[in-house]
Amino acid sequence: MKDYLVKALAYDGNIRAYAVRTTETVSEAQRRHQTWRTASAALGRTLTAGVMMGAMLKGEDKLTIKINGGGPIGQIVVDSNAKGEVRGYVDNPEVDFESTEHGKLDVRRAVGTDGMLAVVKDVGLRNFFTGQVPLVSGELGEDFTYYFATSEQVPSSVGVGVLVNPDDTISAAGGFIFQLMPDTSEEIISKIEERLKTITPISQLIEQGLTPEELLEELFGKGQVNILETMPVQFQCNCSKERFANALVGLGAAEINEMIEEDGQAEAHCHFCNEKYLYTAGELEELKKEAK
Repeated sequence: MKDYLVKALAYDGNIRAYAVRTTETVSEAQRRHQTWRTASAALGRTLTAGVMMGAMLKGEDKLTIKINGGGPIGQIVVDSNAKGEVRGYVDNPEVDFESTEHGKLDVRRAVGTDGMLAVVKDVGLRNFFTGQVPLVSGELGEDFTYYFATSEQVPSSVGVGVLVNPDDTISAAGGFIFQLMPDTSEEIISKIEERLKTITPISQLIEQGLTPEELLEELFGKGQVNILETMPVQFQCNCSKERFANALVGLGAAEINEMIEEDGQAEAHCHFCNEKYLYTAGELEELKKEAK
Protein backbone atom coordinates (compact mmCIF):
# COMPACT_ATOMS: atom_id res chain seq x y z
CA MET A 1 0.00 0.00 0.00
CA LYS A 2 1.31 3.44 -0.94
CA ASP A 3 1.38 6.20 1.64
CA TYR A 4 -1.57 8.56 1.52
CA LEU A 5 -3.66 10.91 3.64
CA VAL A 6 -7.39 11.41 3.96
CA LYS A 7 -9.32 14.49 5.03
CA ALA A 8 -12.73 13.84 6.51
CA LEU A 9 -15.62 15.04 8.63
CA ALA A 10 -17.23 12.90 11.34
CA TYR A 11 -20.42 13.01 13.39
CA ASP A 12 -22.33 15.12 10.86
CA GLY A 13 -19.59 17.70 10.49
CA ASN A 14 -18.89 18.16 14.21
CA ILE A 15 -15.37 16.74 13.85
CA ARG A 16 -12.67 17.63 11.31
CA ALA A 17 -10.28 14.70 10.89
CA TYR A 18 -7.08 13.68 9.13
CA ALA A 19 -5.51 10.23 8.97
CA VAL A 20 -2.38 9.10 7.18
CA ARG A 21 -0.20 6.12 6.43
CA THR A 22 3.49 7.16 6.40
CA THR A 23 5.34 3.83 6.42
CA GLU A 24 7.22 4.44 3.16
CA THR A 25 7.79 8.12 3.99
CA VAL A 26 9.38 7.33 7.36
CA SER A 27 11.31 4.44 5.77
CA GLU A 28 12.84 6.86 3.27
CA ALA A 29 13.86 9.21 6.09
CA GLN A 30 15.38 6.30 8.03
CA ARG A 31 17.28 5.12 4.96
CA ARG A 32 18.65 8.57 4.17
CA HIS A 33 19.69 9.44 7.70
CA GLN A 34 20.48 5.91 8.95
CA THR A 35 18.59 6.61 12.16
CA TRP A 36 18.65 4.10 14.99
CA ARG A 37 15.39 2.74 16.41
CA THR A 38 14.43 5.38 18.98
CA ALA A 39 15.61 8.23 16.76
CA SER A 40 13.51 6.74 13.92
CA ALA A 41 10.43 6.71 16.13
CA ALA A 42 10.92 10.35 17.17
CA LEU A 43 11.61 11.57 13.64
CA GLY A 44 8.84 9.41 12.20
CA ARG A 45 6.23 10.69 14.65
CA THR A 46 7.19 14.28 13.83
CA LEU A 47 7.13 13.64 10.06
CA THR A 48 3.69 12.06 10.44
CA ALA A 49 2.30 14.99 12.42
CA GLY A 50 4.01 17.39 10.02
CA VAL A 51 2.48 15.95 6.87
CA MET A 52 -1.02 16.13 8.42
CA MET A 53 -0.44 19.72 9.54
CA GLY A 54 0.78 20.52 6.03
CA ALA A 55 -2.48 19.13 4.65
CA MET A 56 -4.31 21.83 6.62
CA LEU A 57 -2.58 24.48 4.50
CA LYS A 58 -3.51 25.70 1.02
CA GLY A 59 -1.73 26.30 -2.28
CA GLU A 60 1.96 27.08 -1.90
CA ASP A 61 1.80 27.48 1.90
CA LYS A 62 4.35 25.56 3.97
CA LEU A 63 5.44 25.10 7.56
CA THR A 64 8.44 24.13 9.65
CA ILE A 65 8.33 22.25 12.95
CA LYS A 66 11.25 22.52 15.38
CA ILE A 67 11.40 20.45 18.55
CA ASN A 68 14.21 20.67 21.08
CA GLY A 69 13.59 19.05 24.44
CA GLY A 70 17.17 18.92 25.65
CA GLY A 71 17.44 15.15 25.06
CA PRO A 72 20.30 13.30 23.36
CA ILE A 73 18.58 13.35 19.98
CA GLY A 74 19.08 17.13 19.84
CA GLN A 75 16.78 19.13 17.60
CA ILE A 76 14.12 17.60 15.33
CA VAL A 77 13.33 19.69 12.25
CA VAL A 78 10.53 18.89 9.78
CA ASP A 79 9.28 20.85 6.74
CA SER A 80 5.94 20.12 5.06
CA ASN A 81 3.55 21.70 2.59
CA ALA A 82 -0.01 21.49 1.32
CA LYS A 83 0.95 18.96 -1.39
CA GLY A 84 1.71 16.01 0.89
CA GLU A 85 5.47 16.54 0.72
CA VAL A 86 7.53 16.33 3.90
CA ARG A 87 11.20 16.19 4.83
CA GLY A 88 13.10 16.22 8.10
CA TYR A 89 16.11 15.29 10.20
CA VAL A 90 17.38 14.96 13.75
CA ASP A 91 20.69 16.33 15.02
CA ASN A 92 21.84 12.95 16.35
CA PRO A 93 20.45 9.99 14.37
CA GLU A 94 22.38 7.37 16.36
CA VAL A 95 20.15 7.36 19.45
CA ASP A 96 18.54 4.24 20.87
CA PHE A 97 17.56 2.97 24.31
CA GLU A 98 16.12 -0.14 25.87
CA SER A 99 12.35 -0.30 25.47
CA THR A 100 10.15 0.93 28.30
CA GLU A 101 8.47 -1.48 30.72
CA HIS A 102 5.46 -1.47 28.37
CA GLY A 103 7.66 -2.58 25.46
CA LYS A 104 7.61 0.79 23.70
CA LEU A 105 10.54 2.75 22.34
CA ASP A 106 11.62 5.39 24.85
CA VAL A 107 10.97 8.45 22.70
CA ARG A 108 10.48 10.69 25.73
CA ARG A 109 14.03 9.95 26.91
CA ALA A 110 15.47 10.60 23.44
CA VAL A 111 13.59 13.88 22.90
CA GLY A 112 13.65 15.21 26.47
CA THR A 113 10.99 17.33 28.14
CA ASP A 114 12.93 20.50 28.94
CA GLY A 115 12.30 22.57 25.85
CA MET A 116 9.89 23.79 23.22
CA LEU A 117 7.83 22.74 20.22
CA ALA A 118 7.68 25.54 17.63
CA VAL A 119 5.70 25.75 14.39
CA VAL A 120 6.49 28.42 11.78
CA LYS A 121 3.94 28.83 8.98
CA ASP A 122 4.75 30.55 5.70
CA VAL A 123 1.38 31.42 4.20
CA GLY A 124 2.66 33.86 1.59
CA LEU A 125 2.48 36.98 3.74
CA ARG A 126 5.35 39.27 4.69
CA ASN A 127 5.42 37.99 8.27
CA PHE A 128 5.41 34.31 9.20
CA PHE A 129 3.02 32.91 11.79
CA THR A 130 4.96 31.38 14.69
CA GLY A 131 3.44 29.32 17.49
CA GLN A 132 5.51 27.93 20.35
CA VAL A 133 4.65 25.82 23.39
CA PRO A 134 6.67 24.02 26.06
CA LEU A 135 6.96 20.26 25.70
CA VAL A 136 4.56 18.54 28.08
CA SER A 137 5.42 14.92 27.40
CA GLY A 138 8.29 14.30 24.98
CA GLU A 139 6.20 11.49 23.47
CA LEU A 140 5.20 14.03 20.77
CA GLY A 141 1.56 13.05 20.21
CA GLU A 142 0.56 14.74 23.47
CA ASP A 143 2.88 17.66 22.66
CA PHE A 144 1.18 18.33 19.32
CA THR A 145 -2.22 18.02 21.03
CA TYR A 146 -1.10 20.66 23.52
CA TYR A 147 0.21 22.86 20.71
CA PHE A 148 -3.17 22.93 18.94
CA ALA A 149 -5.09 23.61 22.15
CA THR A 150 -2.73 26.33 23.38
CA SER A 151 -1.25 28.02 20.33
CA GLU A 152 -4.12 27.69 17.86
CA GLN A 153 -6.98 27.43 20.39
CA VAL A 154 -8.42 24.38 18.62
CA PRO A 155 -9.43 21.42 20.84
CA SER A 156 -7.66 18.52 19.11
CA SER A 157 -6.31 15.03 19.57
CA VAL A 158 -3.12 13.87 17.85
CA GLY A 159 -2.06 10.25 17.59
CA VAL A 160 1.21 9.32 15.86
CA GLY A 161 3.03 6.00 15.89
CA VAL A 162 6.03 4.24 14.37
CA LEU A 163 6.92 0.55 14.64
CA VAL A 164 10.63 -0.14 14.08
CA ASN A 165 12.10 -3.55 13.28
CA PRO A 166 15.14 -4.90 15.19
CA ASP A 167 17.31 -4.14 12.11
CA ASP A 168 16.25 -0.43 12.26
CA THR A 169 13.94 -0.67 9.22
CA ILE A 170 10.39 0.68 9.54
CA SER A 171 7.55 -1.80 9.95
CA ALA A 172 4.65 0.65 10.09
CA ALA A 173 3.97 4.35 10.61
CA GLY A 174 0.94 6.59 10.57
CA GLY A 175 -1.34 8.79 12.59
CA PHE A 176 -4.44 10.89 12.98
CA ILE A 177 -5.46 14.38 13.99
CA PHE A 178 -9.03 15.28 14.77
CA GLN A 179 -10.39 18.64 15.84
CA LEU A 180 -13.67 19.60 17.47
CA MET A 181 -15.76 22.15 15.64
CA PRO A 182 -17.42 24.90 17.70
CA ASP A 183 -20.55 23.76 19.58
CA THR A 184 -19.70 20.04 19.43
CA SER A 185 -21.99 18.40 21.98
CA GLU A 186 -20.78 16.84 25.23
CA GLU A 187 -22.40 13.57 24.12
CA ILE A 188 -20.16 13.36 21.03
CA ILE A 189 -17.08 14.35 23.03
CA SER A 190 -17.81 11.62 25.59
CA LYS A 191 -18.26 9.01 22.83
CA ILE A 192 -14.89 9.88 21.30
CA GLU A 193 -13.14 9.91 24.68
CA GLU A 194 -14.42 6.38 25.36
CA ARG A 195 -13.24 5.12 21.98
CA LEU A 196 -9.80 6.68 22.51
CA LYS A 197 -9.42 4.75 25.76
CA THR A 198 -9.81 1.40 24.01
CA ILE A 199 -8.33 1.96 20.54
CA THR A 200 -5.35 -0.20 19.52
CA PRO A 201 -2.10 1.79 19.13
CA ILE A 202 -2.15 3.48 15.74
CA SER A 203 1.11 1.94 14.48
CA GLN A 204 -0.25 -1.56 15.21
CA LEU A 205 -3.41 -0.80 13.23
CA ILE A 206 -1.25 0.32 10.29
CA GLU A 207 0.85 -2.84 10.61
CA GLN A 208 -2.35 -4.89 10.50
CA GLY A 209 -3.10 -3.31 7.13
CA LEU A 210 -5.77 -0.79 8.03
CA THR A 211 -6.14 2.09 5.57
CA PRO A 212 -6.39 5.72 6.71
CA GLU A 213 -10.16 5.51 6.09
CA GLU A 214 -10.39 2.44 8.33
CA LEU A 215 -8.32 4.21 11.01
CA LEU A 216 -10.98 6.90 11.18
CA GLU A 217 -13.71 4.26 11.41
CA GLU A 218 -11.84 2.76 14.36
CA LEU A 219 -11.87 6.19 15.97
CA PHE A 220 -15.44 7.25 15.26
CA GLY A 221 -17.36 4.11 14.31
CA LYS A 222 -18.68 2.85 10.99
CA GLY A 223 -21.08 5.16 9.24
CA GLN A 224 -19.83 8.19 11.15
CA VAL A 225 -17.09 9.28 8.72
CA ASN A 226 -17.48 11.33 5.54
CA ILE A 227 -14.28 11.27 3.45
CA LEU A 228 -13.70 14.60 1.68
CA GLU A 229 -10.36 14.13 -0.06
CA THR A 230 -7.40 11.79 -0.40
CA MET A 231 -3.86 12.81 -1.32
CA PRO A 232 -0.53 10.97 -1.75
CA VAL A 233 2.25 11.76 0.71
CA GLN A 234 5.98 11.26 0.38
CA PHE A 235 9.41 12.24 1.66
CA GLN A 236 10.44 14.96 -0.77
CA CYS A 237 13.35 17.40 -0.56
CA ASN A 238 13.61 20.47 -2.78
CA CYS A 239 17.40 20.70 -2.63
CA SER A 240 19.44 20.47 -5.83
CA LYS A 241 22.95 21.10 -7.12
CA GLU A 242 21.69 24.29 -8.76
CA ARG A 243 20.21 25.64 -5.50
CA PHE A 244 23.46 25.07 -3.64
CA ALA A 245 25.38 26.61 -6.55
CA ASN A 246 23.31 29.79 -6.13
CA ALA A 247 24.18 29.78 -2.44
CA LEU A 248 27.88 29.46 -3.29
CA VAL A 249 27.64 32.41 -5.68
CA GLY A 250 26.13 34.38 -2.82
CA LEU A 251 29.28 33.82 -0.75
CA GLY A 252 31.25 35.97 -3.17
CA ALA A 253 34.19 35.47 -5.53
CA ALA A 254 36.87 35.77 -2.85
CA GLU A 255 35.47 32.90 -0.76
CA ILE A 256 34.96 30.69 -3.83
CA ASN A 257 38.58 31.39 -4.86
CA GLU A 258 39.69 30.32 -1.39
CA MET A 259 37.89 26.99 -1.84
CA ILE A 260 39.64 26.45 -5.18
CA GLU A 261 43.10 27.26 -3.79
CA GLU A 262 42.74 25.31 -0.52
CA ASP A 263 40.76 22.21 -1.54
CA GLY A 264 40.45 22.27 -5.32
CA GLN A 265 36.76 21.45 -4.90
CA ALA A 266 33.74 22.02 -2.65
CA GLU A 267 31.05 19.79 -1.20
CA ALA A 268 27.57 20.88 -0.13
CA HIS A 269 25.50 18.77 2.25
CA CYS A 270 21.71 18.95 2.71
CA HIS A 271 20.68 18.34 6.32
CA PHE A 272 17.12 17.45 5.33
CA CYS A 273 17.80 14.58 2.93
CA ASN A 274 21.52 13.87 3.47
CA GLU A 275 22.34 14.36 -0.22
CA LYS A 276 25.85 15.62 -1.03
CA TYR A 277 26.79 17.70 -4.05
CA LEU A 278 30.39 17.93 -5.27
CA TYR A 279 31.70 20.96 -7.20
CA THR A 280 34.94 20.51 -9.12
CA ALA A 281 37.55 23.25 -9.48
CA GLY A 282 36.23 23.93 -13.00
CA GLU A 283 32.66 24.31 -11.74
CA LEU A 284 33.85 26.62 -8.96
CA GLU A 285 35.68 28.76 -11.51
CA GLU A 286 32.41 29.23 -13.40
CA LEU A 287 30.60 30.12 -10.16
CA LYS A 288 33.36 32.58 -9.33
CA LYS A 289 32.72 34.36 -12.65
CA GLU A 290 29.02 34.60 -11.76
CA ALA A 291 29.87 35.98 -8.33
CA LYS A 292 31.90 38.75 -9.92
